[in-house]
Amino acid sequence: MGRTYIVEETVGQYLSNLNLQGKTFVSGLLIGQCSSQKDYVILATRTPAKEEQNESPKHPKAKLDNLDEEWATEHANQVSRMLPGGLLVLGVFIVTTLEMGNEFQNTLRRLVFAVEKSLNKKRLWNFTEEEVSERVTLHICSSTKKILCRTYDIHDPKSSAKPADWKYQNGLSASWLSLECTVYINIHVPLSATSVSYTLEKNTKNGLARWAKQIENGVYLINGQVKDEDCELLEGQKKSSRGNTQATNHSFDVRVLTQLVLNSDHRSTATVQICSGSVNLKGAVKCRAYVHSNKPKVKDAVQAMKRDILNTVADRCEILFEDLVLNEIPEKKDSEKEFHILPHRVFVPIPGSAVMLCDYKFGDESAEEIRDHFIEMLDHMIQIEDLEIAEEVNTACVSSSVNTEASLDNTDDEQPKQPIKTTVVLKIQQNIEENMLSFRSQLSGPLFSKLIFSGLLLWKILIGVP
Repeated sequence: MGRTYIVEETVGQYLSNLNLQGKTFVSGLLIGQCSSQKDYVILATRTPAKEEQNESPKHPKAKLDNLDEEWATEHANQVSRMLPGGLLVLGVFIVTTLEMGNEFQNTLRRLVFAVEKSLNKKRLWNFTEEEVSERVTLHICSSTKKILCRTYDIHDPKSSAKPADWKYQNGLSASWLSLECTVYINIHVPLSATSVSYTLEKNTKNGLARWAKQIENGVYLINGQVKDEDCELLEGQKKSSRGNTQATNHSFDVRVLTQLVLNSDHRSTATVQICSGSVNLKGAVKCRAYVHSNKPKVKDAVQAMKRDILNTVADRCEILFEDLVLNEIPEKKDSEKEFHILPHRVFVPIPGSAVMLCDYKFGDESAEEIRDHFIEMLDHMIQIEDLEIAEEVNTACVSSSVNTEASLDNTDDEQPKQPIKTTVVLKIQQNIEENMLSFRSQLSGPLFSKLIFSGLLLWKILIGVP
């Protein structure tokens, strides 16, 4: 039996109302979330047409030869940046004027594999073995309204098509739980002088990969508590008169505790490398993730939040590097530092839904430009008043001076020397707060408060922080 796709009714209306404008077909992306039992589709967005591809309505091409795979893949990359944790590009759709045969299915197959391959290159995380590896292709004939839904296993290049069920459901967009988190980053990335072929972008990605391990191995507090990963996220929540957990517009606060002490199996000796410079990323990052309210587990929520943290930091770096290349900003002289403001995150709700998508805004970009980019990429109307700009101050410092740096295999020692005290105090406070949770059941009242206050005061005195 194939997979089942539960689809928001507004997605069906959107697909039915797509205007081919004299073209043979229109293609696009399907956005949603995978689960072990079924997948949820909450958004469909048409791939914008290339200007040079605008064909004459009188002489449309009869085949799919003009399906630009590279252009469709780039659209998927742009849309993927707009997705919060928990949401993915689930597959591709195509609306045609005619029913087509095997040649058409082969084109769809190539497209869905190309999209996933491109998206996977940019990720700092990997799918787990338990996760669903199937992606969907949807064909709709505009004249007969016939729907053909099939899936392919993206982990198997030789996989054949499997039939799947496509079912519409009203109110799906309201059945989501949100998680919010602010992560303070201070990532130091040495730029290797020996690897001349390495670009700034590639060096930074390698540095972020080391930081990503720290995020993956962190402890995640949900509403101030450490929960067993196999527990239901809504365990202990109030239930309605029907016995169902009330989850509408439910939001969870998440805090990330990174490891302070190295494990015994970590190497403690430093590797000295010749560096041509360094990149330092600093700031407060606003993160959001969503999970469907159908009995989600704690591990699903934590995984969605981890991936949003990793995605948003990596995406901002990539956008900054693209901006530097496009604007041809000249490099400063040796021994000088360049400070660049990383783009701020802007959230906007999916029309008729509590789920919010995002984009990134540089300081000199107007709200109108951001709105227009949303409309172009998502093909849905967005109002300027719906834009929510996260209050973040994030910088990227690029130092081009030639120097020698000692870098350890662990990310705790990859921070710049200047803010070490503040970083250590923050981590100590985080670990003390983590311990507070385990002590809370044993200590209470004035004794508990005095113990915690004394511990924080002692650490500050030892480290020399006022």
